[in-house]
Amino acid sequence: MEFVNLKEIIAMVNVKIILRKKVNNEGLYPVVLRITKDRKSKIISLNFKCSLNDWNDSNSQFKKSFHNHSQSNLALARIKEKALKVINDFQLDEIDFTLEQFEEKFRGKELNKISVFEFFDELITDLIKSGRVGNAKAIRETKQSFFSFCKRKNIVFKEITPSMLDKYEVFLKQNNNSDGGVAFKMRELRSVYNKAIKQGVVQEKYYPFKIYKISKLKIGNIKKALTREEVRLIENFDVSLYPNLAEGKSLFLFSYFCRGMNFYDMMLLKWANISGNRIYYIRSKTKGRFNIEILPIVQEILDFYKMQNLGTDYVFPILLKENMTATEIQNRKHKKLKKFNSDLKKMAEILEINKPISSYVARHSFATNLKHSGAATDIVSQSMGHKNVAITMSYLKDFDNDIIDKEMNRLVQESVITHYEYSRFAV
Repeated sequence: MEFVNLKEIIAMVNVKIILRKKVNNEGLYPVVLRITKDRKSKIISLNFKCSLNDWNDSNSQFKKSFHNHSQSNLALARIKEKALKVINDFQLDEIDFTLEQFEEKFRGKELNKISVFEFFDELITDLIKSGRVGNAKAIRETKQSFFSFCKRKNIVFKEITPSMLDKYEVFLKQNNNSDGGVAFKMRELRSVYNKAIKQGVVQEKYYPFKIYKISKLKIGNIKKALTREEVRLIENFDVSLYPNLAEGKSLFLFSYFCRGMNFYDMMLLKWANISGNRIYYIRSKTKGRFNIEILPIVQEILDFYKMQNLGTDYVFPILLKENMTATEIQNRKHKKLKKFNSDLKKMAEILEINKPISSYVARHSFATNLKHSGAATDIVSQSMGHKNVAITMSYLKDFDNDIIDKEMNRLVQESVITHYEYSRFAV
């Protein structure tokens, strides 16, 4: 592997020995190592201290007035060299390390000794700091579930074996988790394990999900796409008779006719995302860029909410004020999404649509109906912003089954005709 130049490393991660301007009980100031990465810094104590007059800020060294300044400066140089070597080792192993991992390795703690419990906590903290409160919540729930099963908080990743995962699956089912619930927690645990591998906490050879397959879990409540006729029923739904369902209707149709835009992206959509007859936005989940033509039905919805003058830059009345914290946004999303799905179920009952319906069904229905209209699968994939066609195919399972059913019926009809003709002309 090619050696990474130390100067290049320093350009990406800044390491400096500084005098911390915080006096101790002796009236002296501590000399510390400061590492900065991704605009975040960490201070590591070095057990050196001196007065302000004994420190040279320009070259990060003790002045000659400091007792044993030559030996002390040599020690500081070795400390900085050690810090750079730690960073270089991470770079060589292609590990996107955290500041905490740097400190652990700098102080001599082996990464593979980090417990699963500690790694969960660190990951949750990082997600909250980055504003990804929803992800943090899912990881926290998985952590609580796993350690309800595994009572050892000091367990390390290589101890999570396929056999342990089998037992964890049994534990989850005994505690009334559906196959879907089990699969969700297993996927979250797998995601955490993958992050641990990426950060060098555990070697890939211990990866238990090569043997334990989450795909074996049969997930119920498969979401059924609405037909184009069923979507038209929602289009023609008279909200004057049910005014409390008007918002649900608007959000569903907006999602459907904007290529299956998901609820979170509709929640964050601002008037600034709209220019001329196009909607421009970046999907939160995949960071894919969308440029969508505004169809007449979408324009009607936009015109309605524009007239409402909601007092924010948001299109829909989901977030009612600007500059909400990540936690406030997550709580508001949870509340409004719950009402949206409840409204859709009520609407489906009134319209006698006998399928489970939720916010996600709008996206599924768009994909399926676009395919039914004759669009190629790769066009459907591109319109939805999928990274590969395999993801799109998972949306089109019901469509594929319909095609197979039609072909089977045609086969039966052909068999009947052939049998009839054979009987007619047989001697």
